[in-house]
Amino acid sequence: MGHAAAAYYVSPTGSDSAAGTASAPFKSIAKAQTVAAAGDTVYLRGGTYAYTTATASCSSQTAVVDAITLSKSGTSGSPISYVNYPGEKPVFSFAGMTGVNCRIKGFDVTGSYLYLRGIEITGVPQNNSLNHESWGVWISGSNNTFEKLNTHNNMGPGLFIAKGGNNLVLNSDSHDNYDPYSSNGAGENGDGFGAHIAAGYSGNVFRGCRAWWNSDDGFDLINAYAPVTIENSWAWRNGYLPQTTTASGNGAGFKAGGYGGVYVSNGAKHTVKNSVAFLNRGPGFYSNHHPVANDYFNNTAYSNGIGFNMLGINSSGAAVGLGTLKNNISYGGTLTADMSGTSASYNSWNIGVTMSDAQFQSVSTTGWNVSRQSNGDLPVLTSLHLASTSTLIDKGTNVGIAYHGAAPDLGAFETS
Repeated sequence: MGHAAAAYYVSPTGSDSAAGTASAPFKSIAKAQTVAAAGDTVYLRGGTYAYTTATASCSSQTAVVDAITLSKSGTSGSPISYVNYPGEKPVFSFAGMTGVNCRIKGFDVTGSYLYLRGIEITGVPQNNSLNHESWGVWISGSNNTFEKLNTHNNMGPGLFIAKGGNNLVLNSDSHDNYDPYSSNGAGENGDGFGAHIAAGYSGNVFRGCRAWWNSDDGFDLINAYAPVTIENSWAWRNGYLPQTTTASGNGAGFKAGGYGGVYVSNGAKHTVKNSVAFLNRGPGFYSNHHPVANDYFNNTAYSNGIGFNMLGINSSGAAVGLGTLKNNISYGGTLTADMSGTSASYNSWNIGVTMSDAQFQSVSTTGWNVSRQSNGDLPVLTSLHLASTSTLIDKGTNVGIAYHGAAPDLGAFETS
């Protein structure tokens, strides 16, 4: 007989000596993990789960500790699920961990075949200035799905993939993250999403995600030795102290790779497609000295420091342009940089069209952070969608992305 899937319940007002039922919920996700097996679901009731201590003491001020460790794995087709109870919002707050004098991972996901959904993660602190960032969610397992997470106001990246393959980050938000005490400078590590993945772990995808007002970058793939795909995602106002226009970290919307400015022979090719970057202090789309030509397809850059900066590096350490760019739009500010050497065609800047606000239904930069659709999908906006009279319609080339009409449109949003 196979395992009959069970349901367990966790509530901030529960007790870990309770039965874990709907009427007698556990208090902690850690307790639920001890009983949950592959195929089971742990329902997280609404309210604030406030953490003040870690799972272990700091062995030194530069050690790393966890607030929550998800180490038990599900199986293929039968994940262990940790999900919000329908209609409720569980908030995991780590702001009270002020006495933990080392680096902190809010959620440390070392297990595989896990499904996390509908969780808010906030307040992971830095408690000294001897280290770089702390992290909201740190991932080293494989075949996990993270859906409808909202990770914000952490002193470091909201969500970070260190290793593991085939992880899907779906319809999740990461914003207002800022690292005031990083040893390499305040604000230098507060990314929305990071994926600095070891070699051999392919298949990691960010889809339908939003990153805004993070002190460093929206999405950062530096030191990733396995390919990452970012699609249908938005990044804006990164590179500033949150909720201000005071300059902070690097400020790229999508930083697609790089290895610290040096050439490596085993760099990975990343893909960024159908994504939007606007009002980022640095480049909207940035290759960051990457040694490989990444694919940038059907993206829209609006009023960034630079729209598309394809700064790469060759085997002799020289700066070169690297990237394959098709069907992209760049409008406002400096359109492109370091394009010499790239393969760029069917983009707004090289097909002879005249760009103006009239190409779009709207160029509004407000409202992008409104609530998602009920299924978690990105909100439906008109901003930066092509106007019906746009000369960018049907001006693209087939790159394997579905389209209507005679040819693909330029930019992130295909008109119907």
